[in-house]
Amino acid sequence: MRNSFFMLLATTAFVSAVQPALAADPAAVAKTYADIAAAGYEDSLIQAKALQAAVDALIATPSEDTLKAARAAWIASRPAYMQTEAFRFGNVAVDDWEGKVNAWPLDEGLIDYVDRSYGKSEENDLATLNVIATPKFNISGVEVDATNITPELISGTLQEAGGIEANVASGYHAVEFLLWGQDLNGTGPGAGDRKFTDYVQGEACTNGNCDRRAAYLKAATDLLVTDLADMAGQWAAGGAARATIESDPKAALSAILTGMGSLSYGEVAGQRMRLGLMLNDPEEEHDCFSDDTAHSHYYDGVGIQNVYLGRYTRVDGSVVSGASVSELVAAVDPAVDTQLKGELAATVTALGAIKAASEAGMAYDQMLAAGNKEGEALVMGGVNALVTQTASIERAITTLGLTGTSIEGSDSLDNPGAVFQ
Repeated sequence: MRNSFFMLLATTAFVSAVQPALAADPAAVAKTYADIAAAGYEDSLIQAKALQAAVDALIATPSEDTLKAARAAWIASRPAYMQTEAFRFGNVAVDDWEGKVNAWPLDEGLIDYVDRSYGKSEENDLATLNVIATPKFNISGVEVDATNITPELISGTLQEAGGIEANVASGYHAVEFLLWGQDLNGTGPGAGDRKFTDYVQGEACTNGNCDRRAAYLKAATDLLVTDLADMAGQWAAGGAARATIESDPKAALSAILTGMGSLSYGEVAGQRMRLGLMLNDPEEEHDCFSDDTAHSHYYDGVGIQNVYLGRYTRVDGSVVSGASVSELVAAVDPAVDTQLKGELAATVTALGAIKAASEAGMAYDQMLAAGNKEGEALVMGGVNALVTQTASIERAITTLGLTGTSIEGSDSLDNPGAVFQ
């Protein structure tokens, strides 16, 4: 259950007995939202194809330079995608699909070799399976022939194998692990340090199975491109997700604000930020292999702001904009709109401070270290800003007379004692 502060908002003076008259057009707002989604997923696809090309180059000619280029392409692929996370929680099509491309954390030993300290998992028999080194194995009593590592094997057999969510075999983080390897530095400096020789064929291969490792990286990257193409198509003209949003503008408003609030509160503030800080655990870091987490948090904040303001800047610098939820809220209660816009900007600033500190040399996992007061202050600045804006998102929901919306909660925010039980 979410805390009583948010529950109180639903019964305050903001409640209207009748549906308020709106100066702006909800149908136009729904169209803007769909246009931004289409542009964001198309940009994600464009950047993933650039990653695909860099991975192909690494596999063809493994070297320090091609590995560095593939890692840079992975990092460059993230901002556009992270801004699309604001379309989660309010859209079934996105929620049903999202785990394919951005699920975390993952038991990386399912995929490849891991350090001996990784150990066995009581909850997951497949946590150290190492598919790359194991062409044939059993899952839940069924023999699997993984001689050929294909996108179909990853998506149909390995992803969430055994019904365990930690068995993440596909998506950005599987590719990230294959490019960086494990980050064994704890809350100290340094990301993963996989060597390019893990992809060299023949006697110079390190850690064995370089041919199968290359096959897995290729298949996972190709699958990521395919999955992003599917979602870009859902939001393009005539796509199913777009049609659902545009067919019911009032439901679209609920989807927009539910997505904003749930990403703000339960997902980013709670699961991705507060939990890791409470546990001082770098394993709770979102982009834990590459140490790119600070950028992911920042672009989540930007994405939330995008959908409220009805404006998105594409990777080519062009802008998609139109009628916005902000205009609808301002027409009913300008004070609520002004407050929420200010809080969205403050959140981007707070998350930007985390990003700037990371770029200056204090990686996000270092911020999680026990006793790092500066890091704790940075992370909590982001958490508090996200929590604050969620309260105003609740006010916007009530201002527009929307009912039946539910924003995702978080034990680490609402019931922190449960985290340690």
